[in-house]
Amino acid sequence: MSQPLDEKALKIFTEARTYNAYEPKPLPDGLIGELHGLFKWGPTAVNCQPGRFVFVRSPEAKKRLIPALSPGNVAKVESAGATVIVGYALKFYEELKEQWLAYDASAPFREDPDLAWSAAFRNSSLQGAYLILAARALGLDCGPMSGFDNAKVDAEFFPEGDVKSNFLVNLGWGREGAFYPRGPRLGFDKAVKIL
Repeated sequence: MSQPLDEKALKIFTEARTYNAYEPKPLPDGLIGELHGLFKWGPTAVNCQPGRFVFVRSPEAKKRLIPALSPGNVAKVESAGATVIVGYALKFYEELKEQWLAYDASAPFREDPDLAWSAAFRNSSLQGAYLILAARALGLDCGPMSGFDNAKVDAEFFPEGDVKSNFLVNLGWGREGAFYPRGPRLGFDKAVKIL
C-alpha cells in the first residue's frame, strides 16, 4: 500500500452518495460473500472483530425489521437489495485467542464490562464503515441509518442477548436521483488540528 489509489478509486469518497431508494433487485449470495471477503480485513483493536452482520434480504425478514423502524425509514428498507444490521458481540473477547496471536488480550475485557462494551461498540462502528466502503468499491450504493428502535431489533434478531444492534445499512443499486443534495463538509480549519 505504498502507492496511492488512482482518482477513480477515490470516488468512493468524493462522489458516492447516501441513497434513499433502490432498484428492486436483491443482493445475490455471491456478492454478499464477496463483500464480506473485503470488509473483514479492516483493522480493529487487537483484531477483536466484534461486528456481527445480519443481511435482511427476504420479504419475510424485512417484515420482521419494519416494526422497529421510524416511519421515514420503512420505504428505504422495503426497496433496498438488503438491509444490514450492524451489531456487536458483547463477549467478543472469548474469540480473541484465535484472532489475536501476539498475547492473551482477553483479560482486561473479561474483567471490565464497560471496557468490553466500549471496545465492542467502537470497533463494530469501524467495521460498519468498512462495510460501506467495501460495498461502494464493489459498485453498490449505500444508505447508513439510525432511526430505529434498538431494543426491538435486538429482541427480534438477537434474542439470546449476546449481540446488540449498532446501526443499519441499506445496500443495493440506487434509483436515479434518490438522494438529497450533497451537504457541505466541515473545512480543514474547523475539523483538523495539527500539533
